[in-house]
Parts: sequence; C-alpha cells; structure tokens
Amino acid sequence: MKVLIAAGGTAGHINPALALAGRLRELLPDCRILFIGAEGKMEMELVPREGFEILPIKITNLSRGRSLEDISHNLQTLKNVLLSTREARKIIREFEPDAVIGTGGYVCYPVLKAASELYIPTLVHESNAVPGLTTRMLSKKVDLVMVGLEESLSAYPKARRVELTGTPVRGKFSCYTRDSAKAELGLPPDMPLVLSVWGSLGAGRMNAVMGEFISLMGPQRDFRLIHAAGGRYYGPLTDRLRAAGVDWTANGADVRDYIYDMPRVMAAADLILCRAGASTLSELTYMGKPVFLVPSPNVTNNHQEKNARVLERAGGALVLKEEELDAAGLLDTVREHLASPGKLEGMSRAMASLAVPEATDKICGMIIDLAHRAGA
Repeated sequence: MKVLIAAGGTAGHINPALALAGRLRELLPDCRILFIGAEGKMEMELVPREGFEILPIKITNLSRGRSLEDISHNLQTLKNVLLSTREARKIIREFEPDAVIGTGGYVCYPVLKAASELYIPTLVHESNAVPGLTTRMLSKKVDLVMVGLEESLSAYPKARRVELTGTPVRGKFSCYTRDSAKAELGLPPDMPLVLSVWGSLGAGRMNAVMGEFISLMGPQRDFRLIHAAGGRYYGPLTDRLRAAGVDWTANGADVRDYIYDMPRVMAAADLILCRAGASTLSELTYMGKPVFLVPSPNVTNNHQEKNARVLERAGGALVLKEEELDAAGLLDTVREHLASPGKLEGMSRAMASLAVPEATDKICGMIIDLAHRAGA
C-alpha cells in the first residue's frame, strides 16, 4: 500500500500527519509513505527528522488585506496554485498512491485537488473548531472530511461524507511518565516544571511577556521553566535578557528556539502555558496536562479561543486574553497553581476526560478502508 500525505505551514498541521504516518508504518510495515510540503517551510525539516521522505512544491498563502501589495501577492498565489497542482499531479502519477490525505496548510489544496481529479481516494482532516479556508475549499472535492471536534460537523453541508474522529497524536506521547521524562531531562521528580510554548513559530507579544516573566522569577528554585521562543524570536529574546543582566539559567529557566523533543518535555511538565491550536490541545488532553491557554488573536474567526473555551468549560484549562496579560500577574497565577496540587490534579482529570485516544487508529482505519474499496 502507498499513502501520500500533504501537510504544512505549522507544527499544528505537521504533527497530526506525522502521527498518522508513524501509526500506518506500525500497522503496515510494507506501507510506502511520501509527504508533499510547501517549499521552504518547516515541514521540510520536521518530516525528514521522523524518517519520512518529503518532496516540495511551490505554494503560498492568501492575504486577507486589500492593499496593492496584498492583491499582487494573491495573484502570485493563484499562479502558484496552478503550477503546484501540475507539480502535485506529476508526483502523484509517479508515486501511484492508493490514498491521499491532507491535515492542513495551503499545500493541501493543490495536492488533494490533483488527486481527486485523478480519481484517487482523498481524505482531509480539520482539527480546529472553525474550519480553515483550505478545508472548506476541499470539502466538496474529497471523499471524506474528518473533524477533530463535534462543533465542526455542521460546517460542511455540501461534503460527500463527514466523520468525527478526534485529532491524531503521535505515538511518542505515550512513551513517558512524568518521572521518567524528568529523569531524562535531569530534573528531580519533586521539582515542578512549567512549559511555555507559543506555537511552532513563536509569538512576539508572548516572548515579551515571558522575557519579563523570566526576569521576575529571580534566582529561585521553587520551579523550573522551559520556554520555546521560536526561531525568529530566540536571538532577540536572549539578547534582551543579557542586556538587562538576567541570568536565565540561574533563575531556573531553559530558553530554547524550538522544542524538538516535545513528547518528553510535555510529559515532564506539571503546568503548561501555550496557545490553543487544536493539535496542541489534543496532545494536552491525551496526556492530561493542566494548562493556561492564551489564544492567538491573529487567527481566522477567532478559532483558537473557541477551541480553548471547550477545555475551560470542562475545568481543565484557564483561558487568559493576550491583551490583558502581564508578566507579574501570570507569574503569581502560576505560583498559586503550583502551590495547590489538588487544583492541578483536578484540572488534569478534566483534561484527560476530553481525550480521544483512539483518533489515530480510527483515521488510519479509514485511510486503509478507502484505499481497499477503491482497489477492490
């Protein structure tokens, strides 16, 4: 069996795809898997790290602005869609996949459009409560739309078939206990760990908040912090801390550009501070992790806040508005929760109650079933 996967742009699209690829490889050891990604984007680095082949096509996003520059950009994107669809069709004809699946990002559109025109079984997964533009555009073309949240089911009235599946989580998230992960990170089991991560690309405002947060921590040992700044923000953040005379290591902070070992770090964490992308939330519920969520204000239809409120209503998350956030208040709230193990345990149970641990296997089963039906 051969499976082609299209995913890209952010880790929130790439990680569910890697979860499916890893599980398909376990279920069908002879299965051949090929990824297609957007040229120059982070999938071109992350996918090979997991041992999978990926080929690039040239595709760009759509700008929602109305300036001449935005219009020019969108005209180039339309041209890229035509070119990338031809590129995708060529790859598909050479690879001859039995099924093609997309998990989000602009790269999905030309790949799944080309596959559907070649009468190859096609599936697309949407993890967010509010469907993205790519998923909406593909919903009338693909054989199956799969959604991570029940709230999304009604968003595809003209789709051929829509199924609630949950969002895939990589198998590595089941490989650690909190103590084993802390031991591998060199942390004592009784030392609380706070994880701070603001999307795979980082976020300027939250790096500013966390920079002050680290400064205010002072030389202390009541908890440790791992903060992922994102590649574009890591240098400016560490430069600012140095200029202010802050020794973040002495303050108990580990500042990184990107967390490549996220399953281990997340397993070790006692409390997580992060955005509310659906893929991240699936990982958090899978691991039953208490979380402070600061939804990104820069996403379509405010879908991150809608994602976050689902967890807040269940009692597993505290939702904070970015525009109202300040470092001192955040540090006080973190310390308050770390000093109340019962509160954290209650949040953990609530998060675990929302998990869909069978999501990865369910989607893999659908991929295999569609492929077999088409080949019968």
